Formats: sequence, C-alpha cells, structure tokens
Amino acid sequence: QVQVVESGGGMVQAGGSLRLSCVASGRTFSTYGMAWFRQAPGKERELAAAISSSGPITAYGDSVKGRFTISRDNAKNTVYLQMNSLKPEDTAAYYCAARVKAGSLSPWQYDYDYWGQGTQVTVSS
Repeated sequence: QVQVVESGGGMVQAGGSLRLSCVASGRTFSTYGMAWFRQAPGKERELAAAISSSGPITAYGDSVKGRFTISRDNAKNTVYLQMNSLKPEDTAAYYCAARVKAGSLSPWQYDYDYWGQGTQVTVSS
C-alpha cells in the first residue's frame, strides 16, 4: 500500500513559475515509476510528465515540453514538477501517481496503481 500526497499548487500569473512536490510512502520508492497527470474542468485527464525508476528516463506531454521538468529525489521519496512559463491553459488539478514495480515508463493513467488527491494550479492571464 502506497500513500501519495501532492503539495505546492496555487495561483500564479501567466509567465510565472510553480513547483509541485509529491511524497510517496513506500519503502521501495526508488523502484516506482512516477508521473504527474492533470485534468481541467470538462476535459480528459492527460499526462503532464512521467519519470522512470532508473536512469531516470522522462517523458512529457506535448503541451508542456520545454516548460515543465520532472525530477525525483529517492532519498526523500519525492517527485517534483517544476513548471515554468506558465500559461492559462495550464490551469488544472494536478495529480501525482505511482506505478509500483514498474518495468518501464508509462504515459497511461491506468498503468498507475496509487494516486494522490490532487493539487490545484490556477494560471491567470
């Protein structure tokens, strides 16, 4: 059983930056694949970024490439999402997800086993 808790959401003006944090409870966190998904009201949930358990290998949704960076600190059981050059269309609830015993990086939400409750990011124009 893995508990996932996000933090760092808030309100920021367009062009600004925000850093999200995600802490997962597992003793073998270093083996988890981790990802950030986001969902705006009335829209489908989509991948923002994912990071593998080793390497690490990263992947990004097309809409955030070049602006967002995902990273992990295994000593702290924490994954970060650094968001720069924020746009109003980045406004969404952001969810951190953990994939236990992942053999590869996955961009698909159904491949993730544990989810946080989400943290709201609002970007004003």
